[in-house]
Amino acid sequence: MLTAMEHISGYIPRHIPVALLRQTGYGRPALRDAVERVLTACGLDFARGERVLVKPNLVSKSNAALCCTHPEVVRSVCAHLLDCGARPLVADSPAFGSAGRVAAACGLTEALRGLGLRAATLDRPTPLRLSDGGTIGLSRRALEADRIVSVARLKAHGQFRLTASTKNLFGAVCGCRKALAHMRLGDSPGRMERLVLDVRRALPPAIGVIDGIVALHRGGPVHGEAFPLGLLGCSPDTLALDAALCAVLGLTPADVPLWAEALAQGLPGADPRAARFILAEPQSFDATGFELAPALSPMRFEPLRFMRGRVKGLLDTFR
Repeated sequence: MLTAMEHISGYIPRHIPVALLRQTGYGRPALRDAVERVLTACGLDFARGERVLVKPNLVSKSNAALCCTHPEVVRSVCAHLLDCGARPLVADSPAFGSAGRVAAACGLTEALRGLGLRAATLDRPTPLRLSDGGTIGLSRRALEADRIVSVARLKAHGQFRLTASTKNLFGAVCGCRKALAHMRLGDSPGRMERLVLDVRRALPPAIGVIDGIVALHRGGPVHGEAFPLGLLGCSPDTLALDAALCAVLGLTPADVPLWAEALAQGLPGADPRAARFILAEPQSFDATGFELAPALSPMRFEPLRFMRGRVKGLLDTFR
């Protein structure tokens, strides 16, 4: 791990807990126990009455069973929060369409039913001033939470190369504003990465939980193939968790633009030397055969692609 970071000077103590656990299936109650184990191993307690936004990745109805966070992982997180007396809100904001329809397509609606919960849409945009200038509409519902649990599936991505718990927070930007940001900022190198980190900085403290039990590769973020990595992960710092996942996959900051930008900004969790592995080490997992895009696609969305998605989202609303 350290060889990827030799260009960084200075000593950083290993103080950010990262819990990586071998988990090969989604069955209850084993998964429920595994989720509780990684959360408690990281020292994460939830107070009675605490408002916790549980933020799955509800990206699309297309290939929903694989491109979205597995519903049983989300359910297990919510069950733990309820046991603690916290008040979970499960919500996301797909670029097109409603969270409820994507949740129904991936099985999350049914998984949450027994807990008395349902997936809501992160709406009510409020302007967030960006570090590069301009604003973007960030969900007031997300901002009103006391804490966030970003529950993402580990996925290859055609534009970011890899996405996990940090990029998942970008879903707090309301609806099609995400696609509009790609159109407006995508031609400027680094702008989208800085936007994602601006969103992370503006939100309440975010815990990362990663569904790498079955990851997505050979495509992404929507279409691709299943890769049984057998990993469940957690950290109170989403960047620390994502850096550990990059180590699992043998990646360096040069491979992952969002990681490189976080390091350039001096965000402590991005430096893998800050991680304290309290369960398994990254080398305990075999990612042989996990395929990422050799060349990244442009960040910018073309107007025709945006309009197609917008029309599809509107049609879904009335179905």
